[in-house]
Amino acid sequence: MPRTMPELDVPALIQHHRLLLVGGKGGVGKTTMASALALAAAQQGKRVLLVSTDPAHSLADAFDLPIGGREVTLAERLTGLEIDPDLETEAYLERVTEQMRKFTSPDQMRELSRQMRLTRQSPGAQEAALLERLTRLLEAARERFDLVVLDTAPTGHTLRLLSLPEIMAAWTDGLLRHNERAAQLGKVLGHLTPGKDLDSPLGSPQQDALAGMDARTRGLTDTLRQRQNLFHRTRRLLMDPAQTAFLFVMTPERLPILETERAVSSLRAHEVPVAGIIINRVLPQDTDSRFLHARGQRQQRHLEDIDQRLGDLPRRQIALMEDDIQGMAALSALGEQLLVPATPQSA
Repeated sequence: MPRTMPELDVPALIQHHRLLLVGGKGGVGKTTMASALALAAAQQGKRVLLVSTDPAHSLADAFDLPIGGREVTLAERLTGLEIDPDLETEAYLERVTEQMRKFTSPDQMRELSRQMRLTRQSPGAQEAALLERLTRLLEAARERFDLVVLDTAPTGHTLRLLSLPEIMAAWTDGLLRHNERAAQLGKVLGHLTPGKDLDSPLGSPQQDALAGMDARTRGLTDTLRQRQNLFHRTRRLLMDPAQTAFLFVMTPERLPILETERAVSSLRAHEVPVAGIIINRVLPQDTDSRFLHARGQRQQRHLEDIDQRLGDLPRRQIALMEDDIQGMAALSALGEQLLVPATPQSA
C-alpha cells in the first residue's frame, strides 16, 4: 500500500532555527546546498553567516568569489567565512601554550613546548582546534546574525567534531576535579601549620573552593572553568531541536545511502537533532534515452532503498541540473527551488 513520505519543510527550518549544519559524503553537493540555503535565508530577510570547515574550501567555488579566513560580504545580509583547519590547529596550540606559560616554570615550559609540537600530528588535535573556534564563533554570532549555516567537512570528520563537546567537557571536568582536590589538600595542610585559621564554613561553596588557592592554581582553575562552561553551552546548543538542525545531503547511490544511514544513527546517539535529507541529482523519469532510462530505473531502486532505511526522516528531492551550479544567479535559483513546497511523495 502506498505511503506518503514526509516532506522537508525548508522555509520552516530557515525561519525557526539559529544553526543549520549541512553534511554528507564528499562530492554529493553539500556545499552547493549549504550555499543555496544560506542565500535563500538572506533573501528572506535573515542576517546569515555561512561558514565552511571543509578543507577543500568549495565555498568560494560555489559563489565564484574569493572568501578565505576573514568574514566577507557575499550578498545583502549574507556573510561568508572559510575556516582553514591546519591554520586553526596552529593558532589553537599557540593559544594553549601561551595560557600554560603563566602556570609553568621555565623547565616545564620546554617540555610543554615539545609536547605541543608532537600534538600537532596527534589524532583529534584538528577537531579540538575547530571546536574551540566554532564554539567562540557561535557565541559571538548570536548578537550579529539570525542564522548560522555550517558547511561541514565530509561525514566522518564531522561526526568526530560533533562528539567532541561532550568529550572535552568531561575531560575538563576531570581536570577541574583533579586541580581542586590538589588545592583542597594544600589548604588542609596549610591549616595544620601553626598560625593558620580555618576558613569560615558559612561562605558559599564557590568561594570556599577558591579561597585557599594560590594565584597559579586559581588562574588555572578559572581558565578550566571558562572552557568547561563554553563546551557545556555548545553541547546544549547542538542538542536543542528548537535552535539546531542537521541536514544531510546525499545522492541516490549505494555508498552515500550507507554512509548517511550510519551517520544519522551516530548523530541520534549523540542526541544531535537530524531534521531531514536532501536527495540531490535525481534523474528525470520521462526520457527517450535508453541509457538515461536504465540509469533512472537503477536510481529509482536506490530511492526505494532510502525510503526503507531512512523513511522516518523528511526529505527533499532536487533534480539533476543541466549545468554546474556556480555563481550567485544559479545559487539563488536553487534556493528558490528549495523553498517551494513540493507535492507529497508516495512509495
